[in-house]
Amino acid sequence: MHNKADRLKKSKTPQIAIADDLKHRLPPGQMLTDRFPILHEGEVPVYDLSQWELRVFGEVEETRTFSMDELQAMPMTTISCDIHCVTRWSKFDTKWEGIRFRDFYNLLKVKPDAKYVMLHADNDYETNVPLEDLMHDDVLLAFRYDDKPLTDKHGFPLRLLVPHLYFWKSAKWLRGIEFMREDRPGFWERNGFHNYADPFEEQRFSGEDLPIPEDEWVRKEFD
Repeated sequence: MHNKADRLKKSKTPQIAIADDLKHRLPPGQMLTDRFPILHEGEVPVYDLSQWELRVFGEVEETRTFSMDELQAMPMTTISCDIHCVTRWSKFDTKWEGIRFRDFYNLLKVKPDAKYVMLHADNDYETNVPLEDLMHDDVLLAFRYDDKPLTDKHGFPLRLLVPHLYFWKSAKWLRGIEFMREDRPGFWERNGFHNYADPFEEQRFSGEDLPIPEDEWVRKEFD
């Protein structure tokens, strides 16, 4: 408790200055931080990895499940990218390691009419992303951040990473990948958030701004 209190106290001035030659990387309305705020819905899951599995279903020729051992035996990719949260923080040059989604997709028998994907995560979370967006070079099924395994609060043992969209699309605690013919909204998308979520277009909300204070992320715990 004392450690968390100290973190929150220190987080009152988390914004850092940005050099002129980097300003083009910061989306409008965002503040740059060198910390990694922790935001999520519900409790942090606890796993027995011997029982954990990732399920792939929907518009596929066959439903498949993958154990953690099977996934970790696949070729890994390391990337560096900027990430942007709808609560107005951005963090530059973050380092991730995992399976490139495009490489994982090539192992599956996805039907040609699949155009969208619903990412299912624990605590009944889900978020929708066009399949085309998941085929970018820097989209990962991520196991590691900053040369270390993901922490529990940042999505251990597996999360999605879609750095060109607001970070709620990068679902923590990933458990299912559903390929779909037609789009449908996920959890936050059903609750007023934008369906696509491009940070540089400030696609935060689907209609009027929701009552999220601009300093909401400052109040959160961080790594």
